[in-house]
Amino acid sequence: MQVLRHIVAGAAALMIGTASAAIAQEKTEFRVAWSIYVGWMPWGYLEDSGIMDKWAEKYGIDVEIVQINDYVESINQYTAGAFDGVSATNMDTLSIPSGGGVDTTALIVGDFSNGNDAVIVKGDGDLMSLKDKPVNLVELSVSHYLLARALDSVGMKEADLASVINTSDADMIAAFATDDVEAVVTWNPLVSSILEDPGASKLFDSSDIPGEIIDLMVVNTETLAANPSFGKAMAGAWYEVMGLMAAGDEEVLTAMAEASGTDLEGYKAQLASTEMFYNPADAVAFTAGAELPATMVSVAEFLFDKGILGEGAPSADFVGVEYPDGSTTGDAGNVQFRFDTTYMQMAADGAL
Repeated sequence: MQVLRHIVAGAAALMIGTASAAIAQEKTEFRVAWSIYVGWMPWGYLEDSGIMDKWAEKYGIDVEIVQINDYVESINQYTAGAFDGVSATNMDTLSIPSGGGVDTTALIVGDFSNGNDAVIVKGDGDLMSLKDKPVNLVELSVSHYLLARALDSVGMKEADLASVINTSDADMIAAFATDDVEAVVTWNPLVSSILEDPGASKLFDSSDIPGEIIDLMVVNTETLAANPSFGKAMAGAWYEVMGLMAAGDEEVLTAMAEASGTDLEGYKAQLASTEMFYNPADAVAFTAGAELPATMVSVAEFLFDKGILGEGAPSADFVGVEYPDGSTTGDAGNVQFRFDTTYMQMAADGAL
C-alpha cells in the first residue's frame, strides 16, 4: 500500500477563505495527521506504541496522531485548521497550505526519496527515446515533477512527448502490462513490482535528483510559536523512534511494515531507496545546506508552470520560503513556508 503523493489544482485556493487555521494561542491538546508512505510510517508507530504519549506527557500536553487514508485530504484538512500538523512533501506544502495562505513550518525533515520514484520504459532506451512517446503517470504529483526534471536533464520538454496520460497509482501496474502503455513514472512499491518485468528498463529515478523530493512533518507556524512544548514533544518522540530504526529493531520495523501493507523484507527494500535522517544532526545539516533554496526555486517554478502555486499566482516567486539562516526565496513579503531547525537541533544536542 502506498500513499498518493499528489497535488490537486485549486485545492489551495479552495482553502483560502477557511484558512484561519489554528489561531495562535497556548493550548494543551494537538492533532496531527499522517498518511501511509515509507518515510512516514514512524508516525503511526509513535501513536500505537505509546511513545508519543510518553513525550507529550513529559511536556504536559496531549498529541493525537491520526491516520488519514487520502493524502491530499489530510493536507486539505490541515490547511482548513482541523489539524495542527501533517505529513507532506516539500512540493505539496508549498502548493496547498503555503500557497493557500497558511503560514507553515517544516518542524521535522524526515527523509528524501533516493530511488523510490522512477521513470520506466518498455525495452531498451534512454531519456531521449521518450520523444513522441506517451507517458503514464499521476498528473501534478511528484511523479510529474520527476518527469520534468528528467526531461530537463537532456534538454527536452513535456511538449516533446506524444502525451502525458493521467493514470491512478492503483492502475499503474495493470496499465504497464498493456500494449498501449510505453512508459510510466511512479513510486515504490509500484516501481519494484514493474521492474520485475524483464522488459522494463529504468531510465531515471529520484537518486538522480537527490534531496529534491523531501518528506516532512509540517505544522502551523503560529501554533508552534505559541506552543514550543508541542515542537519539543514531537521532535523527542520522532527521534526516539529514529534511534530504534537506526539500530535495526526488527520488532519496530515489522510493525511499520505490516501497517503499510508489506512485510519486513519489503519495507527494508523501500527504506533502502529512502535517505532517512535517523540522526537529527544530519537533518539539520541538510536543512541548512546550500542546495535546499535552489531545490525550492525549482519546485516553485514547476508548480507555477502547472498553474497550481496558489490562486492567481503572478509568478513562481509568489510564495516566500524562509530558511534557517533567515534568507528567503520567492516573495520575502509573503513568507508562508519556513524551514526551521530549532527542534531538530535540540534533539541533536540532547536538549529535549
